[in-house]
Amino acid sequence: MTISYQTFPLKIRVPMLQERVSDDIHVFTSERYAQVTASLVVTPAGGILVDTLPFPDETREIAEFAARRCPGGIRYVVLTHYHADHTYGAYLFPQAEVVAHRLCRERLITLGVPALAKAKEETPELAEVELRFPDLVFDEGELYLHLGGKTLRLFATPGHTMDSIAVHVMEENILLAADAMMPVPTIMDGDLEAMLQSLRTLQQQRFESIVQGHGEVLLRGEIPIRLEANIRYLETIRDLVQEALAEGRPRESLRSTSIEDCGLSRIPLNGLVQQLHVANLMALYERMAQPQRV
Repeated sequence: MTISYQTFPLKIRVPMLQERVSDDIHVFTSERYAQVTASLVVTPAGGILVDTLPFPDETREIAEFAARRCPGGIRYVVLTHYHADHTYGAYLFPQAEVVAHRLCRERLITLGVPALAKAKEETPELAEVELRFPDLVFDEGELYLHLGGKTLRLFATPGHTMDSIAVHVMEENILLAADAMMPVPTIMDGDLEAMLQSLRTLQQQRFESIVQGHGEVLLRGEIPIRLEANIRYLETIRDLVQEALAEGRPRESLRSTSIEDCGLSRIPLNGLVQQLHVANLMALYERMAQPQRV
């Protein structure tokens, strides 16, 4: 079973969680879709929103909160990657400049447009959604946003997708990691080796906390443990797939391997992590089974 972030609606209306992780950083967590997060950085000159939430009513709640806290309005919306659960609310901030990786813009145009059309057919609640394509993009190196005494360092974290970026709020030393950090790393739409490299890059830095793309905020003492666990998980599933291929076993033989067998808990995200884990194994098997190009 391949999990698609474009088509996994949960239509039960439940309250959205809002958490203050520093004086000026607020995290909003959807309880309707896979505990996906969006973060608001408040400054005297306006707000910077990092990602949006998938359903219009959720992102409108963020917009209403921002209107109270940011008299200057939302100045920037940073999209950490092109997946629907992080991008569908950007149209609700028409005055903001949208910032992303160059590949994010390309994938929104080529993949996001048809995916949204399909999503609207399946989920009428999304009928009003319009994709916003990034106004400001970067490719190599880092991009810095300066606003109201805050400095945000944007840098690439490929692996979950190849357009993925993270945002370091430097004054608070808080990382808005998006899907580079999740309760289970997911590489169905990305690359395992790139994800490993991104996680090892994060290991070399020290953050006060990390806001994951899905799930709970990680505090300083948890971060090294979780990074190491995610790295070991990826190495383990790579070894399992290599072993299955070497023994000539079919892809389906991997379905019985639980996420606990690979060192992670099956509890987070209301149990969705087990489905994501199986999707990782299925996608990785298909990828590694392909003949290597010379």
